[in-house]
Amino acid sequence: PSFTKPIEPAHVNELRDSTHGMVRTEVRSAHGDSHLGHVFDDGPRDRGGLRYCINSASLRFVHRDDMEAAGYGEYLPQVEDVA
Repeated sequence: PSFTKPIEPAHVNELRDSTHGMVRTEVRSAHGDSHLGHVFDDGPRDRGGLRYCINSASLRFVHRDDMEAAGYGEYLPQVEDVA
């Protein structure tokens, strides 16, 4: 999946990645130093122009109904309430 920005910028580090004959920006966890994906500058211009391509294996799905109990209650306003 891709995103236009991190929810918490302080939780990610961006590093220059010149592997595989490309120059790009790697996104890593600021806490575990694990690889999360890459960020590119071809995202939607009206949303800042960045495209964070985050590897699905680095994500954990938490259903909206379970966010509070899982410690993500502060992010509920950012998630649509689909009735």
